[in-house]
Amino acid sequence: MTSKEIESNLLTLIANFNTEEFIYDLLLSYGISKTSIVRLKKGDFNMSKVAGEVLYKGKLFFTTATTDLHLRVEQLAIEERILKQKPRFIICTDYKILVAKDLKTKANIDIPIADLPSNYDFFLPLSGAEVYKSKNDNKADREASYQLARLYDILVQDNPEYAKESHQLNLFLSRLLFCFFAEDTDIFNPVGVFTDALAQHTQNSGVDVDEFLNALFKKLNTDVGAFPTYLQKFPYVNGGLFKDSITAPHFSSKARQILLDCGDLDWSEINPDIFGSMIQAVADPEERSDLGMHYTSVPNIKKLIEPLFLNTLTEEFDKQQDNLNALNILIARLGKIKFFDPACGSGNFLIITYKEIRLLEIEIIKRIAELSMQKGLTVPLQFTNIKLSQFYGIEIKDFAHEMAILSLWLAEHQMNKVFDDRLEGVGQSKPILPLKEAGNIVSGNATRLSWEAVCPRKANDEIYILGNPPYLGSSRQNSSQKSDMDLTFHNVKNYKKLDFIANWFFLATEFIKGLNSKYAFVTTNSITQGEQVALLWPLILNRNQEIFFAHQSFKWTNNARGNAGVSVVIIGIRNNENNEKLIFNDNTIQTVKNISPYLSNSENLIIRARLLPISKFPEMIIGSKISDDGHLTLEPQDKQNLIATNPNIEKYIKKYIGAQEFIKGNHRYCIHIDKDEEEAFSITQLKERFEKVRLFREKSTKVATRKKALKPHLFDEDKYQNHDFLLVPQTGSERREYVPIGYFNDTYLPSNGCRVIYQSQPWLFGVLSSKMHIVWVKAVAGRLKTDMQYSNTLCYNTFPFPDISTKQKDTISQYVFDVLDERAKFPEKTMAWLYNPDTMPAALNKAHKALDFAIEQIYRLAPFNNDAERLAYLFKLYEEMCKKDTLFAKVKKGKKK
Repeated sequence: MTSKEIESNLLTLIANFNTEEFIYDLLLSYGISKTSIVRLKKGDFNMSKVAGEVLYKGKLFFTTATTDLHLRVEQLAIEERILKQKPRFIICTDYKILVAKDLKTKANIDIPIADLPSNYDFFLPLSGAEVYKSKNDNKADREASYQLARLYDILVQDNPEYAKESHQLNLFLSRLLFCFFAEDTDIFNPVGVFTDALAQHTQNSGVDVDEFLNALFKKLNTDVGAFPTYLQKFPYVNGGLFKDSITAPHFSSKARQILLDCGDLDWSEINPDIFGSMIQAVADPEERSDLGMHYTSVPNIKKLIEPLFLNTLTEEFDKQQDNLNALNILIARLGKIKFFDPACGSGNFLIITYKEIRLLEIEIIKRIAELSMQKGLTVPLQFTNIKLSQFYGIEIKDFAHEMAILSLWLAEHQMNKVFDDRLEGVGQSKPILPLKEAGNIVSGNATRLSWEAVCPRKANDEIYILGNPPYLGSSRQNSSQKSDMDLTFHNVKNYKKLDFIANWFFLATEFIKGLNSKYAFVTTNSITQGEQVALLWPLILNRNQEIFFAHQSFKWTNNARGNAGVSVVIIGIRNNENNEKLIFNDNTIQTVKNISPYLSNSENLIIRARLLPISKFPEMIIGSKISDDGHLTLEPQDKQNLIATNPNIEKYIKKYIGAQEFIKGNHRYCIHIDKDEEEAFSITQLKERFEKVRLFREKSTKVATRKKALKPHLFDEDKYQNHDFLLVPQTGSERREYVPIGYFNDTYLPSNGCRVIYQSQPWLFGVLSSKMHIVWVKAVAGRLKTDMQYSNTLCYNTFPFPDISTKQKDTISQYVFDVLDERAKFPEKTMAWLYNPDTMPAALNKAHKALDFAIEQIYRLAPFNNDAERLAYLFKLYEEMCKKDTLFAKVKKGKKK
């Protein structure tokens, strides 16, 4: 049940409040079945025999009180008779105030009972979901990113040569970042030494800033030599960061001031993932677009690493809290796990993973020390067991590769400070300087390098592959990337339709096969929709692997300059096992038996395009394709002008209707020649247009289009029939609750921007306008950004609908006429307005709801509780119909023999 449905149910509960039925209505609101409620009322499911109490095993304990509600809840929360039944919630109310306790999270709620709808998320576990929350982004990260972007723009403006040689400037900025970080985190001493030296030993004009920085960088790269006194206090850094000789750019007074402003920021609060943000701020936009790079913020990284491995490790720690030997084994385990990002960029995922593992290690060491002291054992000084050498990565861009290494160094230093602070007297870190080789980060193309050569694997290794690889749809891949795809998928039919990220899913599947390894990637939702599902997922699922967690489609913004939102999903893959699987949606977590390639709670059924409908539907076709460069299509004024010059032209003009015209109410026309061709060519105005079409088609790179230049007066593909037709738009907003359908007569000519059923009956309009149909379409259709792409072969031909009688068709038709009557009351409004959830007229919505009920009654008599239930039913019916279809084909083939 969706959160929207639950909230609506609770609003109804409050509006029709009944103290006798309150607890039962509450359970119904969260999707508990009516049958279970009946048995609860009878006493079959009520484990309490005390009058006025309800103890529903695994769900809740409910009672009333007139005073001290809080005290009563806390008392009940420790009663053995109640805890024995493992309820999730303790609820106590006087029917004015409601107080409750979540026994799992230990969270409490105290609200007026009328405020239940706005606090629906507290009781979400009753519906089988969990509340999921993540932390906010760090403000310091954003401020530093913006300042660095300003500095970059000014330096490029003042040093035009750097615009052509971005690598030098990027490397220069990485050194500045290290210096800012080092002076605020005790790598340099005293605090602020870099900014102070810059302010005191350079002129306000900025003319000598480059000389100062060149000298400083040379000092940081050597432990010997004669340097000015103010540079002697800077340490030897090494590690390759200051190894290469580069010349600092010239600074203006404004650039110098921004540099000083950067120094005023508190870099001790900066997460090393700031470097990823900086790369997006300074990298060339075209280059970034080509690579499909998207910076991932810390909360979103945690959405991936927590279900992939962090929650399991944390749960093991919680389980072994009092077992000293088991905790030492867990510490040793943390020091052996390998973490591998095969598209690591500047190292965001590896950095956050490193920090989270170090934090967990600190808590385990603290507990080991506590237990040891309790047992009277000596507690030796502890050092971290986690090494940067456990972290592996591949990155195609050399600057991002260098930044990933640097970021891991800084993360190590940050975590060493945390280690020392939290384990004072128990643990001690080792100094970071001079820098040593860090991590196993390789510069190269992940689709061509051997992953095993980068991250060696043995039978018992515990390896987690993670990251945010490049997306890139098939049409956006350059020749090199297409070659990468060919190398990975040369044995796979139609692989060219796959997104670029499919490389990483397939290579990761091959890597973890049969090993104690798992992987998870952030990706656009396109690989879970449309024809890509049938192309990619059998390659994974047929290798005895499964989806074990998934974040359904969501948008995020990030810390990076431009703050571009991207619609993504997160998918975790493992070798088949019997453990639980989790679906995340907004702020909920649902435990399920299986996660399908559509990221739904259903079996691994793959919907493949069909040439004919699986249900007893008439044929749906694509509308006509013109390929005219605008010379056969007309705006209203064009039409009037042509007819004014020659009235005979009117018989060749039809109303032109596509998705945009239908949805937005635009009016266009087209020149359609299906008779009297000689007469048409004799009309100068038409002949001129035909000639322009001919020239346009002759320039096409497609052979078929060039051939059609011989008949420029005809459409590229003419599908027009002299009949009424039903129109379905090809592209539709995912926000709509219904697919807008239109009826048109033969004066209209449908374009290839829509799908068409000629001579359709009204009942089919009703089926395609139903909630059941759009639930199916949203699951199986391809996407253009987030908009649904309606396909006749993938959405219509696959849609499962039972055989119905003439009487049932007539009944549906009556509901269709009601919908059309309501639409007709708003002749001045567009389909976009009528079907926008925010503006849809209440009476039209009501008519659709009545139609929905009639359609769903054909599927089954029991009402569906939510869209997930509808989709699961449709998948099951589709599977049954496919089996029947296959059996029929075999029987028919046998008879022919």
